Amino acid sequence: MDNRDNLVEKKCFDLLERAIANEATDIHLVPLNDRYDICFKKNSRLERSGTYPPHLAARMISFFKFLSSLDISDKRKPQSGSFHKKMQNENYSFRVSTIPSIRMKESVVIRIQRHDQIVPLNALCIDPVWEKKLRRAVEERQGLVLLTGPTGSGKTTTIYSLTAHCVNHLDRHVISLEDPVENNHSHLLQIQVNERAGMTYAAGLKAILRHSPDVIMIGEIRDAETARTAVAAALTGHLVLTTVHSKDPEGCFYRMMDFGITAEELRQTVVCISSQRLIQKQDGGVGAVFEIVQGELLEAIADGIISGKRVSVPEDMAIEAIMKKYSMKKGIFHG
Repeated sequence: MDNRDNLVEKKCFDLLERAIANEATDIHLVPLNDRYDICFKKNSRLERSGTYPPHLAARMISFFKFLSSLDISDKRKPQSGSFHKKMQNENYSFRVSTIPSIRMKESVVIRIQRHDQIVPLNALCIDPVWEKKLRRAVEERQGLVLLTGPTGSGKTTTIYSLTAHCVNHLDRHVISLEDPVENNHSHLLQIQVNERAGMTYAAGLKAILRHSPDVIMIGEIRDAETARTAVAAALTGHLVLTTVHSKDPEGCFYRMMDFGITAEELRQTVVCISSQRLIQKQDGGVGAVFEIVQGELLEAIADGIISGKRVSVPEDMAIEAIMKKYSMKKGIFHG
């Protein structure tokens, strides 16, 4: 390895160290005409943190792609992968996502996650009522628990908190099916989807069912195959936890229907839909606010969709009203 390679490697790890020291959740390398801007994301805010000349940034991006087992030579298509490294005496996962821009430059986002970082439900939920509702949802023996909200709203943190609760307090056997595995957790048996090796969502589910899980976690529903996998697992007598991108619980229903799941299948499987957002509290900490739909209200919404007579969540329970209430009461809303 020549001196240039050593310099690039040092710059890459220095960048990761600096982001961790700043408690950033993401690193953005954004191409401009004459430079790359470096931005750190913290508490849902993007803050500029320096620049790199284009030639150095390009070599750094290639190094991050190499660490993530991505195709270094291909700059024309989006790619995603991850790598793991011990830094500051802690084990971290780094998820690398690239996307091409004009002039054959790539924009890169690196998501930073510390291994085994579990936020307890009581620390995550600002209102204890939400904690009780989420605990009640995962006490079900069968069904589909959907966590929804926009990117950066804390869904991943919540789903790992729920799986840890299932293992540590309910003595459940939990297996996850993820694409990719973003963060290693010792309480989970984690299976990574690898379509090139034949490990699709459908094949992964078949393999998981042979290991007699009580709870199956599916990282994110982003296509019809994954949606069908989640519903099939719930119908076979398992509790399935997963995330979906949508605005609110009602929108989550329609999002699943866009993936080809019928309203009747949703009525039979869904036991809870939780929509969440993050707020930064006045003491500097971050917490989550929730709109949780379960029980009779969930049944009424499902029946309303099937019959064509829309049933809405009461206004004071809607996520927008909850955000406004707790932003004024607890701190400043960010997510």
